[in-house]
Amino acid sequence: MCVMDGPHAGQKQKRIEQETPHTILKMGDSIQLKDEGNKHFQAGDIDKAIECYTKAIKECKDKKVLAVIHRNRSACYLKKENYTCAAADASKAIDVDAADIKALYRRCQALEKLGKLDMAFKDVQRCATIEPKNKTFLETLRRLGAEIQTKLKTSFSTDSRVQNMFDILLDAEMEKDKKEKAANNLIVLSREDAGAERIFQNNGVPLLLNMIETGKQEMILAAVRTLSGMCTGHKARAMAVMHMVGVNKMCSIMAVDDEEITLATCNLFQCINDSLTGGDTREYGKEEALVLDASKDLKTILLSLLEMLISKKVSGHGRDQALNLLAKNVPRKDKKEKENTTALFTIDHGLKKILKVCGQVPELPDQLPLTENTQLIASVLLNKLYDDLKCDPERTNYREICDEYIKSKIDPNNMDKTLHAINTISGLLQGPFDVGNALIGRQGIMEMMVALCGSDREVDQMVAVEALIHASTKMSRASFIISNGVSLLKDIYKNTKNEKIKIRSLVGLCKLGSAGGDDYSLRQFAEGSTEKLAKQCRKWLCNPQIDTKTKKWAIEGLAYLTNDADVKDDFVEDELAMKAMFELAKSKDKTILYAVACTLVNCTNSYEKKDILPELVQLAKFSKQHVPEQHPKDKKDFIDKRVKRLLKAGVISALTVMVKADNAILTDQTKEMLARVFLALSDDPKDRGIIIAEGGGKALIPLALEGTEAGKVKACHSLAKIAAIANPEIAFPGERVYEVVRPLVSLLHSDRDGMQNYEALKGLTNFAGFSEKLRLKIMKEKALPEIENYMFEEHEQLRQAATECMCNLVTCKEVQERYLEDGNDKLKLLVLLCGEDDDELQVAAAGALAMITAAQKKLCTKMTRVTGQWLEILQRLCLHTHPSIQHRGLVIVYNMLNCDDNELAKKLIESELLEILTVIGKAEDNPKRQEPINVARTCLVKAMELGLIKPFSTPS
Repeated sequence: MCVMDGPHAGQKQKRIEQETPHTILKMGDSIQLKDEGNKHFQAGDIDKAIECYTKAIKECKDKKVLAVIHRNRSACYLKKENYTCAAADASKAIDVDAADIKALYRRCQALEKLGKLDMAFKDVQRCATIEPKNKTFLETLRRLGAEIQTKLKTSFSTDSRVQNMFDILLDAEMEKDKKEKAANNLIVLSREDAGAERIFQNNGVPLLLNMIETGKQEMILAAVRTLSGMCTGHKARAMAVMHMVGVNKMCSIMAVDDEEITLATCNLFQCINDSLTGGDTREYGKEEALVLDASKDLKTILLSLLEMLISKKVSGHGRDQALNLLAKNVPRKDKKEKENTTALFTIDHGLKKILKVCGQVPELPDQLPLTENTQLIASVLLNKLYDDLKCDPERTNYREICDEYIKSKIDPNNMDKTLHAINTISGLLQGPFDVGNALIGRQGIMEMMVALCGSDREVDQMVAVEALIHASTKMSRASFIISNGVSLLKDIYKNTKNEKIKIRSLVGLCKLGSAGGDDYSLRQFAEGSTEKLAKQCRKWLCNPQIDTKTKKWAIEGLAYLTNDADVKDDFVEDELAMKAMFELAKSKDKTILYAVACTLVNCTNSYEKKDILPELVQLAKFSKQHVPEQHPKDKKDFIDKRVKRLLKAGVISALTVMVKADNAILTDQTKEMLARVFLALSDDPKDRGIIIAEGGGKALIPLALEGTEAGKVKACHSLAKIAAIANPEIAFPGERVYEVVRPLVSLLHSDRDGMQNYEALKGLTNFAGFSEKLRLKIMKEKALPEIENYMFEEHEQLRQAATECMCNLVTCKEVQERYLEDGNDKLKLLVLLCGEDDDELQVAAAGALAMITAAQKKLCTKMTRVTGQWLEILQRLCLHTHPSIQHRGLVIVYNMLNCDDNELAKKLIESELLEILTVIGKAEDNPKRQEPINVARTCLVKAMELGLIKPFSTPS
């Protein structure tokens, strides 16, 4: 070996000496971070523990220490139910030490949860080899062995069952009920991963295609639904199924004129899309990038759906579902995502195709097959695509494509083509309004609409009037049309004999007449005019001779006119008109939903109201500025009367049907309006029974989980109001009750207002008192820290509601463990709350303390250490005049006597408590105070058993 000397060697040596302390410091940092992580883990703060361990892993260079940190982080991931990361971390620890028993067992637990039973079995087998007497390892080994055997038996029996089901389904002679049963069994089996795999391995896809080829509806539905189950959550299988069936074949199935089949096929496409874009959580390893690149397949599906939009072979239902799939999957789910390339690709390759759908005029010959909802869904898609654009050049490109399309369709010599252009603009005005508005402003478009209004053809008038109605959505635009279009619409209304055109022109007048909103001082028309227009709308609404599509326009009119308080008051007085509107809301034509929702929001005054400061009003008057005025009939007593009338007319049954509508039609804005209406209807506790009886509780759940932030909060608040007073089993039947917990917990955040916090706590209190399963669900949703925070709240009602909720939760073992932990004031707070002057707060706090000390004897001793006031508070509870509070105080005393701490029991008996117990115990039986008397006597008996007092004997 060569020994370095000279100046270079000296420099090298110096550099090593300088680096060594830094390396030691790094090592010290990682150990310190690991210890911090351990403290957070013990305190139950798993997120902070993970954060510390992750930092420690970056800093640590020692392999053995690194293995320990990975093992610890694995335990955190197990707590967080992130089993993939838990298994990965445990594996890293095992790579360093193959006999690391903790890491092996943690990986076993994670693998079991991931469904990899054979791998989990191997890990626990190694654990049992290292520690053969460990009961936990032996029990897990036995259990996993039994589960693996069951799984093997199931898979062998499943193969024969799958084959048997296909034999029954493809046998032309087989009885119908047997075929139905086999079809249902196949669908159920495909929804389980093991079952789906067995169907796939047993030549299932070709056999399912044979079922589709029969052409029978029930066979096609069973086959398509089974394929959906097979594709759910499994990327590799979804890709294989898609290639075996073929995208063109799936499109041809979705193109049929059968609503059920198109809906089932749409679901199949969605399942494939979800699995290909991240719905599959499996780890495929290094080959995933090579084998499972889904981008080409997703592009093929997208182009095929765009082609479906303009194909005459596609039914109206099929076109609706193609539009729905595009609306759901093309725009970004979250605007924070950077990539919007799918939307840009769709605009370049499909925007003109969507515009073609919008421009269809069903009354003209040679049009695409449509349903009542198709063009509205297309408008919603146009709006979603425009909203998904990130910068001005992208928006300019969108507008230019629309402009080019409209130009290509306007032809003075071909009125049908021009009608198509005007109807396309109507579609844009219902979608990205600014784009449509810019097109209407182009030279010649408005003149063309005016000319069409004067045409002899009814279809020309109808299209032009509808375009005028949609153009007057914004008040700034309405002012132009008021001066140019009102006289035109009045002439059409007076002169036409066609009811369809008459009603549309009336809606145009309604819309222009309501441009001032609910501002009483901004009426557009003369006094009484809006009431006359509304009366005519109500007449049409109740007329059985008029078709649904035309009646829809009557509701559109009311949606605008009910901004006027006189109109909404007249409308709720007309029970027939309300019932007619509710029946229409339940019909297949879902384009009506927005107008119905608007009308209900107006009638219940549940729209957003700005708080107007009196000082600003005075200032505005002084500077001669416009000041909004409230109509006398918009005051609370009038609103309450309207709510009662709506409930009586059956508004809840209509709302429950509306909520079930497809997401493309039921936009986030419509959901928000429905949530606002529900909140207004549930304001009075007396009305909540009607809401529950008619299924309103169940209908609120989807509104609380999806939509705008404001809409979700309103729906959550309405759920809280119902949950606070209702039997959970009746209000939210079946498993739905567990879905309500998360919306209630979301209202506990500090950015929600006090009333929302309070009613959420009341709802959770009711749930927590109902069943252990619900208590565990509340714990799982991490509500406990929030509830504990509100127990510290200065606001009396919030503090009381939180304490009541805790009182119902203390039977949970996890809650009891939190009270047993050292280093927090949870128990101290509970004891101090027992000493407050508020009776209801004392009942809740003392109840919680009584139950928790009964369940955990150690807390009886701990209670005496957390505060020096414990004895005084206990005496006050036992002397309380309120029987419930006194009863709870005496139960706490009994728990302390019964806690196996003789010193504590002696201290209690040596205090004034003995005298208190004696006085209460010697009292005569009294039905009103019997419970405290009985407990006091039990305490005295216990004290005698402990030898702390002797029985009192009288001389003979």
